[in-house]
Amino acid sequence: MPWLLARDPSCAGERVLSLRGAGRPRAAGFTDLSREQSPRASSRSCVFLLRDRTDPGAGMGGRSGLPLRVLWILHAFLDLAGSQEIYAPHSIRVEGDVTLGGLFPVHARGVPGTPCGDIKKENGIHRLEAMMYALDQINGDDELLPNVTLGARILDTCSRDTYALEQSLTFVQALIQKDTSDVRCTNGEPPVFVKPEKVVGVIGASASSVSIMVANILRLFQIPQISYASTAPELSDDRRYDFFSRVVPPDSFQAQAMVDIVKTMGWNYVSTVASEGSYGEKGVDAFMQLSREAGGICIAQSLKIPHDHKPSDFDKIIRQLLDTRYARAVILFASDEDIRGILNASKRADQVGHFLWIGSDSWGAKNSPIQHLEDAAVGAITILPKRATISGQERIGIDSKYEQEGKVQFVIDAVYAMAHALHNMQRDMCPENSGICPEMEIAGGKKLLKYIRSVSFNGSAGTSVTFNRNGDAPGRYDLFQYQWNNVTGPGYRMIGQWTETLQLHKEDMQWPRGEQEVPTSVCSLPCKTGERKKVVKGMPCCWHCEPCDGYQFQPDEFTCKLCSYNMRPSANRTFCQPIPITKLEWHSPWAVIPVFLAMLGIIATIFVMATFIRYNDTPIVRASGRELSYVLLTGIFLCYIITFLMIAKPDVGVCSFRRIFLGLGMCISYAALLTKTNRIYRIFEQGKKSVTPPRLISPTSQLAITSSLISVQLLGVLIWFGVDPPNTIIDFDEQKTLNPDLARGVLKCDITDLQIICSLGYSILLMVTCTVYAIKTRGVPENFNEAKPIGFTMYTTCIVWLAFIPIFFGTAQSAEKLYIQTTTLTISMNLSASVALGMLYMPKVYVIIFHPELNVQKRKRSFKAVVTAATMSSRLSHKASDRPNGEAKTELCENVDPSSKYLTPHS
Repeated sequence: MPWLLARDPSCAGERVLSLRGAGRPRAAGFTDLSREQSPRASSRSCVFLLRDRTDPGAGMGGRSGLPLRVLWILHAFLDLAGSQEIYAPHSIRVEGDVTLGGLFPVHARGVPGTPCGDIKKENGIHRLEAMMYALDQINGDDELLPNVTLGARILDTCSRDTYALEQSLTFVQALIQKDTSDVRCTNGEPPVFVKPEKVVGVIGASASSVSIMVANILRLFQIPQISYASTAPELSDDRRYDFFSRVVPPDSFQAQAMVDIVKTMGWNYVSTVASEGSYGEKGVDAFMQLSREAGGICIAQSLKIPHDHKPSDFDKIIRQLLDTRYARAVILFASDEDIRGILNASKRADQVGHFLWIGSDSWGAKNSPIQHLEDAAVGAITILPKRATISGQERIGIDSKYEQEGKVQFVIDAVYAMAHALHNMQRDMCPENSGICPEMEIAGGKKLLKYIRSVSFNGSAGTSVTFNRNGDAPGRYDLFQYQWNNVTGPGYRMIGQWTETLQLHKEDMQWPRGEQEVPTSVCSLPCKTGERKKVVKGMPCCWHCEPCDGYQFQPDEFTCKLCSYNMRPSANRTFCQPIPITKLEWHSPWAVIPVFLAMLGIIATIFVMATFIRYNDTPIVRASGRELSYVLLTGIFLCYIITFLMIAKPDVGVCSFRRIFLGLGMCISYAALLTKTNRIYRIFEQGKKSVTPPRLISPTSQLAITSSLISVQLLGVLIWFGVDPPNTIIDFDEQKTLNPDLARGVLKCDITDLQIICSLGYSILLMVTCTVYAIKTRGVPENFNEAKPIGFTMYTTCIVWLAFIPIFFGTAQSAEKLYIQTTTLTISMNLSASVALGMLYMPKVYVIIFHPELNVQKRKRSFKAVVTAATMSSRLSHKASDRPNGEAKTELCENVDPSSKYLTPHS
């Protein structure tokens, strides 16, 4: 097969490219490049041909053929780079029945003023050779496009979109109609024009910016285009790039893989760096859009590398990245040169190992971006569409470190996709022809595009090659990390893959600076348990941690919420738990003292009552008023008993008895005392006026008066029962301390402080009234009845209750309210009962037991005698101040028998 490399319109000079000049022997099977007249050229045109003396397919897949061809291509492009041909410079043409276009970055971008720079060995030469290899394989296949030979017109883009646009005009020349009616040669004859070959489809380009520029031209002429490396998401727009397809997945898939990697690593604060142009900027845009949709990822900075960059531009980018140094992860959508510039700048800034690079497929697993910068690349995670090393492509030299370029597989798949589409088209449109039929020649690019989008075959890597409705290939990526191993040295290691979902092997990953754990790239560290996030406005990944305090718990990471009234937060404040229930326990010091006093009081009361019953008919017992004494002792006994009801575990029964006996014991006691003092007062007041006894001083009358007074208390209790039935409650406010760990719910009867005071209020009223009568009867001589002991009892009781009231209400806000109030109330009642018991009955019991000789009746005295004696005693007491001490008393004692002080008017 002859290969047409270039044409020289001048045919001047002896420009001959020889394989000998490239240092290869002729035994490789190729003749020298010689100048030969093209069969379709004019007299002014000549071409350089390379003739193959062997079989057209020979050497294409063999060991010896490829190195010669690569060297020849290198030599040809180096030679042609300096030429000034006006007709498709930097190009290769392969004759065939159907011609495919090809766009490859054989040269790098040149310095300003020069379109092309140095040769790109990997991205350029290797990919170009892959297309040549694929053409040879297809042309040698008897089943794919039988009797049809694929030719090619391959152009160099020089890694520049504007230059590629100029070059790609070659593909559309055959479709442009020219009006040559006015053109004449100098001799008057019409000129002879060489009609360019028709290109049915284009393989390429590499860079997305180049593909976008070329696609805008090719779509106008309906020429289908299949790229092997352009991944910009913009090219998925089927309305703008309807004739564009690609065998690599778009960056939207790659960006999704990057988002999944970032989230899996726990990084939520990252920066992005993009090369200026469609590939870099659109790739970063896709990443940012997908990260917003996924949530939980914030962009610290989004920086762009200018086209015409200087080293200082990369230094500035590193300084800007360090402004947000907690964002260690950096997403890179950049070209090889820009990646090298970034890594170099990080070394100059002494930040090797600080940044966690996540490189796109432009980095992939290539060595060129990191050559001599391996230490700065350690830990970098890179992405590459799934690929395989093509066995028919061999390295140059046994000892060479030159590895097969990553996009070789996709170049071959792109050529095969075009071949399968042409094969299916030829089968459908030319069923009776073994080659290209006229119907196929005039079918046009739209028809071919339809067949391209419908192809489905196993590619060179064994994976299926298909296109979706936008012309995109499915997303399949291998994930690599650049690691430094002390045994094998630096190199890329596969750590996972992405095929719509991420599969990452974290255990195989290594990190710079010898870090064992996954490095962090976060704006703010996670809040501790029990702390909520207060997000910084506009930066959802940056927050301040605020503790949930008091009775707040943390239902989610952003909220502190109060527990319900009967709950408190758990130790880690993640949920609420019931507040423990407490009550006054029997073993509590607050209960032990009142119980002890009550037990002593009960024993003493029972002893007194037993003594009075035993000596019921003795003068002392009779003189005390037996009936009211037993009533009074019953009241004292109930005052002691209420202590046990106040400490017992509350339930409906206990609460009912509390209501009944809380004021009843005191009411009975003071009702009896009031009746006694009132009786004494009325007797002596009546005696001053008349010798007739006052009414209602009999024992029966006294009991009736006492009962009527007690009934008022019982009536109030009955009304209380009707209005508010007894019940138990759990008071969570009483012991709701500032520290929720100390909070307790208090189980108690449904009795408020006010209700307690109201229940005791009537008894207090009786006590005050009794005290008033005690004061009025203070002048009664002590020889008569119990006026003085009752007075002392009431004075002491008033002091006790005056102390009780401020203590009871002063502790209403205390955390120990239950204990203090219960103890205060029970002790006050115990003291009141003890005072009455001690002052009114203990002296009598003492005389009864230890001085029985005094417990005898001397004589009976009439009411008149008693009143007269009392009156005289009272008068004498008033004169006592005018006499020496003791005279009045002596005089009285001389007239009254000592035993008469235990007698009553009815005795």
